[in-house]
Amino acid sequence: MESEEEFALSPQLLLSAYAAGVFPMAEHRDDPEVFWVDPRRRGIIPLEGFHASRSLARRMRRAGYRVSLDTDFTGVLDACADRPDTWISAEIRAQYIALHRLGHAHSLEVRTEDGALAGGVYGVTLGAAFFGESMFSRVRDGSKLALAHLVDHLRRCGFVLFDAQFITAHLASLGAIEITRADYRMRLAAALNKEAEITALPLCDDPQSVVQRMTQTS
Repeated sequence: MESEEEFALSPQLLLSAYAAGVFPMAEHRDDPEVFWVDPRRRGIIPLEGFHASRSLARRMRRAGYRVSLDTDFTGVLDACADRPDTWISAEIRAQYIALHRLGHAHSLEVRTEDGALAGGVYGVTLGAAFFGESMFSRVRDGSKLALAHLVDHLRRCGFVLFDAQFITAHLASLGAIEITRADYRMRLAAALNKEAEITALPLCDDPQSVVQRMTQTS
């Protein structure tokens, strides 16, 4: 019989789970148990099909914000969990911080001009796949700005899959689509057979350039 320790949540188990197409959740922040999710219908954000509305493009052109990569992973993680109901339990939080220290979990931060954290997104990288976990906004369009800059960066760094887990109206408005489990598994296998590195290029902090590239590929 396997021991409990062999089934304990760990960075290695998490990476194996992502490679198999499943991801962890908890019922609530105080739940010590973790369950695995394998949706029949999967949400993805096509890296060549991100849709920036006219209002979002105008917001980006006005600038007035700063973006960064991995400057405050814990801050983004905690901001994502800062809501009445969250699946980010203490155990899940600890394991994603461990994944970040190992170089497999990353955050993109959006800050106001005075440096306050305004929005962000975090997720896990494996091969040429990015597994989006959660995002947040403290100002209007904060998470949309984070996703726009993240999609641009992933595309420039050679990623081919952005897993969004579940479709929401918010994500659908940005170009996210829903695919079958079988289709997802095929795309995942292809992404895991490729190599990409999120730190291969510096994050582009020029919103004008990001908007121009999005216009050319959408």
